This record gives sequence, structure tokens and C-alpha cells, in this order.
Amino acid sequence: MMQNPRVVLTRLPGADDVPIPQYMSASAAGADLCAAVESELTLLPGARALVPTGFSMALPEGFEGQVRPRSGLALRSGITCLNSPGTIDADYRGPIGVILANFGTEPFVIRRGDRIAQLVIAPVARAEFALHAELVETARGSGGFGSTGIS
Repeated sequence: MMQNPRVVLTRLPGADDVPIPQYMSASAAGADLCAAVESELTLLPGARALVPTGFSMALPEGFEGQVRPRSGLALRSGITCLNSPGTIDADYRGPIGVILANFGTEPFVIRRGDRIAQLVIAPVARAEFALHAELVETARGSGGFGSTGIS
């Protein structure tokens, strides 16, 4: 499996000035995605919107793109990605968009070129599913949410 896969991008019409994904530090796991909105988009508290990035891409087989929130936007303004991480499959060739939501208390303005999310390229494992009458027992068993405690 490739350690650093090559991801081919295509700019969408009218997005020549919008930056393509880029890593903002030497060890960054996620490349920042920028907004390709035509004009300012205001997200009111509680609102959500599909924000275009201005490109499509071709991921190599065996990889996925994970769209994730930017921690600074989440902390400072309550802006996050819904369906997070959003998965971009290797066979998808359509426009890349980010579903942003405002969980903050103030309206949030998105401007063209703003860094709105991050894209992590990750290897994919495809499972072979097998149906059995019983599962192997574990110490946890069927204990669900909160069953292991908090301390």
C-alpha cells in the first residue's frame, strides 16, 4: 500500500482562485479545505449548509478521504462538520462539499477562500462479513454506552 498516495484534482468552473487542499504544517495529518462560495455565506446559530470547495478528485483504489472539522473553528465559533468524518469513496468523482453546522451562539460568516475543514487521506480495509449463530464471549460482553465507567 502506498504511504503517500497521489490524489488527482480537477478544479470546477469558476473556482480558479480557490486554493486546493494543502497541509499547513510539516506533520499535519489533514489538508485544509477552502470555501468556494460565490459570495459570503452566513450560518446562523443552529443552521447548516453544504459549502462547495471548488474541486473534484480521484482517490487511488484502497484509500478514502475523510472530511473533518477544524479544531480552531469548533472551539472559537462552534463550527463543525456534520456527518463527521464524512467519507469520500475512491470511486466518487463529483464535487467535494463540506456540510458545516453552527453550534455556536453567534452568526458565522464564511468567505470565499476561508479554510473550513480538513481532509485526511486514509487507507481502507474491506471486511469479509460472516454470519454465525453465536459470538465469542469477552469480559465486556454486551455492555454498551458508559459500561466501562469514566475513571
